[in-house]
Amino acid sequence: MKEYIYIPEGVCSRKMTFSLDNGRIYGLSFEGGCNGNLKAIGRLCEGQPADKIAALLKGNDCKSRGTSCADQLSKALEQALKG
Repeated sequence: MKEYIYIPEGVCSRKMTFSLDNGRIYGLSFEGGCNGNLKAIGRLCEGQPADKIAALLKGNDCKSRGTSCADQLSKALEQALKG
């Protein structure tokens, strides 16, 4: 299992950490941001295929910022999947 750290841009969360094993997400956590919502996202993503979650969350917007923590997670997952 490989651990990834991603520093998001344009959102309240400051860091995302997760592991991928056979293309599935484990141990997703966020530093900063909307604590309850981001914990929920972490639980919903646990064990799910990273490509499916990236496609599902891509383009999600928060407060007309053009991105969101979920959208930034999709970018992090896409980057991790590329290797």
